[in-house]
Amino acid sequence: MSSSNINPNDQITTAQAAVMIINYMLGAGVLTLPRTTVEAAKTPDVWISILISAFIILLAGFIVIALCRRFQGKTWFQFVPEITGKGLAFVLSLLFIGYFVIISAFEIRVMAEVTGLYLLEGTPVWAIIMTFMWIGLYLTLGGINCIARMYEIILPITLVFFVIAILLSIKIFDINNLRPVLGSGFMPVLKGVKPSLLSFTGYEIMFVAMAFMNSPKKGTKAMIVGITVPMVIYLITVIMVIGGLSIHGVQKRTWPTLDLMRSFEMQGLIFERFESLLLVIWIMQIFSTFTITHYAASIGWSQLLKKNIRPILFILLPIIFLIAMIPKDVTETFKLGDTVGNISIYLFGALPLILLLISIARKKGVKPN
Repeated sequence: MSSSNINPNDQITTAQAAVMIINYMLGAGVLTLPRTTVEAAKTPDVWISILISAFIILLAGFIVIALCRRFQGKTWFQFVPEITGKGLAFVLSLLFIGYFVIISAFEIRVMAEVTGLYLLEGTPVWAIIMTFMWIGLYLTLGGINCIARMYEIILPITLVFFVIAILLSIKIFDINNLRPVLGSGFMPVLKGVKPSLLSFTGYEIMFVAMAFMNSPKKGTKAMIVGITVPMVIYLITVIMVIGGLSIHGVQKRTWPTLDLMRSFEMQGLIFERFESLLLVIWIMQIFSTFTITHYAASIGWSQLLKKNIRPILFILLPIIFLIAMIPKDVTETFKLGDTVGNISIYLFGALPLILLLISIARKKGVKPN
C-alpha cells in the first residue's frame, strides 16, 4: 500500500482517530494502574502523578503529530527512510513492529488471565487466547476503517458502564484515604510518574492511523481528545480505588479495580455485583488494543516487504500466540509488560523528536500549513 493509493474506504475521520487512541490506551492499565502507581509512590497522591504523566504524553503526542504532518498520507514505515536512509529505517521499523507484536501478545495474555480467574475458571489459557485471536483476526481483515467503526461501538458502551460502576462505589469511598495531600512531599509523586506513563502508551498508533485520516490537519485535535479521555478515566479510577480500599489495600491486590467492584453489593438491581459486568466491558477494551496493535504490526511488514497485508495478518497470529504463552504466570506477564513499556518510553518519547529535528534540518517532507 503506497501513500498515493490509499483506498477511500480505508480512510478514517478525526473522531475515529481519537476513538482509536482512546481504545488503545484503555487496555489492561485500568485494571492495574492503582496498584502499580501506589507501589512506586507509597502515597495516595498518585493522582497528581497521572496529571503529570498526561501532560508529558500530550507533549510527546504533539511531536508525533508534527512529524506525521510533514509526510501526509504516509505511515512511519514509509516516511522514516526519507529521513534516515533505508538501512537505519529498516532497523527502526523492525523495532516498531516488534513492539506492536509484543504489546498485542501482552494484552491478550492479560485478558486470558483475568477471564480465567473471574469468568471462565478452569479454562486453559491457550483456549481463551486462541478464541479471541481468531475473533480479532476477523475484525482486522476488514481494514482500518472497519476497526475504527467497531471501536466507535465499543467506547460509548464502555464509558456508560464504567461511570455507573464507579459511581456506585461511592458508598464505600472514604476521602480520608486520600489525605493528607502531599503529606510525604513531592518526590513520591515523581516516583509514580513512570508507571503511570506506561498506562498512557497508545498515542504512537498515530504513526499508522494518521496516514488514513481524511483531514490530517486535525491530527492535533484527535490527539488531545484521545489523551484527555483516558486521563479522566484513570484519574477517576485511581481516586475511587484508593478511596475505597486505601493504599495498603491497593498494594495487596493484583486487580484492585475489580476488587473494588467486589467490595459492595446493590440489592434490588438487575446486577447486584458489578465486577463481572465491568470485566466484560473491559475485555472489549483489551480486545481493542490487541486488534489495533496486530494490525499495525501487519501493515508494517506489508509496507516493508511491499506485500499484501492479508496473508501477513495470518502469519503474525501464531507468533503473537507463542509470545503470549511465554510467561508462566501473572507475575511474569507483568514483567513482560513493564519491559516493553520501558522500551516504549525511549522508542516513542525521544526518537520522534530526533527524527523531527533531522527532517527539519534536512528539509525532508512538506512543511505543514
